[in-house]
Amino acid sequence: MLRATIARLKQGHRTIPYPAEEPVLPDRFRGLPVLDSARCADDCRACADACPTEAIIREGAVNPAGAGLRLDLGRCLFCTDCQEACPAGAIRYTQDYRLAARNRQDLVLDGQTLKLASALNEKSRRVFGRSLKLRQVSAAGCNACEADLNVLSTVVFDLGRFGIQFVASPRHADGIVVTGPVSENMRTALLETYAAIPAPKLAIAVGACAVSGGPYAGNPEIHNGCEALLPVDLYIPGCPPHPLTILDGLLRLLGQIEGDRR
Repeated sequence: MLRATIARLKQGHRTIPYPAEEPVLPDRFRGLPVLDSARCADDCRACADACPTEAIIREGAVNPAGAGLRLDLGRCLFCTDCQEACPAGAIRYTQDYRLAARNRQDLVLDGQTLKLASALNEKSRRVFGRSLKLRQVSAAGCNACEADLNVLSTVVFDLGRFGIQFVASPRHADGIVVTGPVSENMRTALLETYAAIPAPKLAIAVGACAVSGGPYAGNPEIHNGCEALLPVDLYIPGCPPHPLTILDGLLRLLGQIEGDRR
């Protein structure tokens, strides 16, 4: 016991001070992409052709206001193939980890500022604001998003300090967190889990697969994410989304972070 106590004292405080302080991210972190349509040539489709999930939409001529060039964060894998293919540098990835949105359409960037997730209404915040229990369902996920969700419960992020906790039974939950593109084999399990959660309840889509089907979109064996099956309250894009991206989205949903605060 003495040795364990000494080791713990040497390790020091491991929980990050977020959101009181801005997190430090590695240089290679790929966050919110920024579009600079003024650099685009009207006949260039290099970025759209390079995208493996058709997340980039080119329609007609591009103008400085952003018309004609859009990027769907819900489909984006953050692979940077578009950035590397663009000869003019019209797309670049920043270190902004704030990506969550309340509405699916808000994830479609057109050169404007991303509309970050807004808080639940006052009645819902009274219900969920101080204690939010979530049941996670991997609907044919690859375990990348699942791993980053698990990390949130470690001492580094300490999800419990915000009153948020993952639980084993849907009957003990306030909402469901879905990862994966929702295969046909997982459809019934997902719907039954959601049905077992007492109302009122939340549904949160985490990762490109859960939002849009990701790289599997269009496959007849999947449902292109959970939106067609569940009423989604929060979309958290990424492949996988960083734990801070997930945490930021959850805290914004509960009203613990507001506006453009980082």
